[in-house]
Amino acid sequence: MGRLQRTLSNISEESGIDSGRVGVVGGGVDYPNQPALVGRAALRTGSDHVRAVVTEEIYEIVAGHDPNLLASKYEGERFDAVAVERAVEVSEWADAMVIGPGLADAKPGAIREAVDRFEVPTVVDAIAIDPSLEADLSRAVLTPNEAEEERIYREYDSLSEFTDETDAVITLTGGTDEIVARGDRMENDTGTSALTVAGTGDTLAGITASLLGQGMDREDAAELAAWILGKSGELATAKMGPGVLATDVIDEIPATIR
Repeated sequence: MGRLQRTLSNISEESGIDSGRVGVVGGGVDYPNQPALVGRAALRTGSDHVRAVVTEEIYEIVAGHDPNLLASKYEGERFDAVAVERAVEVSEWADAMVIGPGLADAKPGAIREAVDRFEVPTVVDAIAIDPSLEADLSRAVLTPNEAEEERIYREYDSLSEFTDETDAVITLTGGTDEIVARGDRMENDTGTSALTVAGTGDTLAGITASLLGQGMDREDAAELAAWILGKSGELATAKMGPGVLATDVIDEIPATIR
C-alpha cells in the first residue's frame, strides 16, 4: 500500500497534465442522484472532467445537481440500444467509465453491449453486474454487493476462479475489504461502520474510475480506491460522529490524498 500511496501523491502534486476524464452511465427515475455522487467522488479524487450519461427524464435533475458535473442525455425512459450509442460516444471521450449506479429498468442486453464496446477501463457496479457477467471483462473492475456476489457464485466455484477466467478485478467491501485479481486476494482494513450508509458504493465507484482515468492499472486502482474510501470514512466519522453521509465522505477525499 505504501507504494500505491506514493504513486497517488506523485499524481496529486503534478500540474499542467490531464488528470483524466470519467464517463458515468447511471441513474433513473427512482435513483436520480447516483450519477452525481459518482461524479463528485471522481472529481474529488482528481479527475479533470466527469460527464454523466442519463435518461432525458432525469437530465435536468442531474445537470442541476453540481455545476462541476457535465451531463448528456439519451431519449427514452430506460437504457436501451439507442442509449448504448450515446454511452459509447462518451466512452470515446473518456479515459475511464462507470456503468450501473442507479441504472434501474435498463435492458440487460444493452448493458452487456455497452460493456463489450467500451474500450477504456470500466467500473461495473450495481444493476450492471449481472448482465455484464457475459461480457468481455478484461477492462473491468466489478464492485458487487452481497447479492450481486452470489450471482457470480452460481457459475463459478470461487471469485479467484472467476477473475482467473474472465480477467476481471473485483472489490468486495465489508469489515475487511477484499480485492480479487488474477486469482490473487488483497485486503484493506481501513474504514468504519459509517460506510454502510447509502451512497458509499457510488463513492467507491467514482474513486476507482478516477484512478483508472489517471492511468493506474485496474488492480492498483481497486486496492487504492478501497483504502481512500476507508480513510475518508474515518476522517468524516471523526468530524461528524453518527449520521455521516456519503457526501461527507466524499468531501474528505482530498484530505486523505494529501
